Amino acid sequence: MSDANSAAKPKQKQRGASQAAVAWRRFRRNKSALAGAVIVGFFIFISIYGIFFAPYPSRSYYCLTNGCANLPPFVNWAHPLGTEYSGIDVFSEILHGALGDLYVGVVATAISVAVGLVIGAFAGYRSGAVSAMLLGITQIFFTLPVLVIILLFARIAQILVAQGLGLTLIVVILGIFGWPTIAFVTRGEILRIKELEFVQAARSLGASNSRILFRHILLNVMSPIIVLASLLVAGNILTEVVISFLGFGSPNTSTWGLLLQEGFLYVRTSWWVSLFPGIAVVVAVLGFNLLGDGLSDALNPRIRE
Repeated sequence: MSDANSAAKPKQKQRGASQAAVAWRRFRRNKSALAGAVIVGFFIFISIYGIFFAPYPSRSYYCLTNGCANLPPFVNWAHPLGTEYSGIDVFSEILHGALGDLYVGVVATAISVAVGLVIGAFAGYRSGAVSAMLLGITQIFFTLPVLVIILLFARIAQILVAQGLGLTLIVVILGIFGWPTIAFVTRGEILRIKELEFVQAARSLGASNSRILFRHILLNVMSPIIVLASLLVAGNILTEVVISFLGFGSPNTSTWGLLLQEGFLYVRTSWWVSLFPGIAVVVAVLGFNLLGDGLSDALNPRIRE
């Protein structure tokens, strides 16, 4: 009887997993992607809460007047990673520097993504002179030496750097000059997506161009943009480290690049001052790169499970 009742019931259709669920399933199976996510989460945590764990304030010269300057690591547990000749505690400075470097990486990337999405969207959706002009502007920005421009502006704007706004200047310049890759990818994806059936259906129903672009097309472009953004954060962090190491950063703001630059002067006798912030840079950049690779595999619709 029960078999007859079960046979009489209509079979329920199994619902397919959503794109987000499939992406999450792929991501959590990728060990390197999970490792990247853990590393990135760790550095985000210490950038936000590191001020509460740091034994000393940012750019504090406490040891200079208390007899603990140029202390090697693992000798005095009050200074586990040692101190500089100037009396700065390396462990505290690494914790404070995490906030400065992630500020540069994340905010500059957000600016680049916003600018690149707007320019790439209009270059891909529009046609004719507008598209050609935006594409030409993007190609011009691709040829500009961003690092040289940042160093030039940092030298010109010495007043801003002296007032502690050097990182903000770096963020703005990196954001303004870092969008061409985002724009090219956005334009290519929109050129492909705008000819698909669901876009044609929305257009036939009378949807405006702005609604089609921002409501239907851009949402389907975000997967490769998210991947590029995670990799761009790592690139921006490295750029800030190079700028500060060359002496063009803000001397009053804690960053890993500034700590590397200070330690390089005494690398033969105080190797620990450069070693530990260098490890922090390598691990943070590795984390963002692993996360970006994992997101690339998880969000790629062409990869079958």
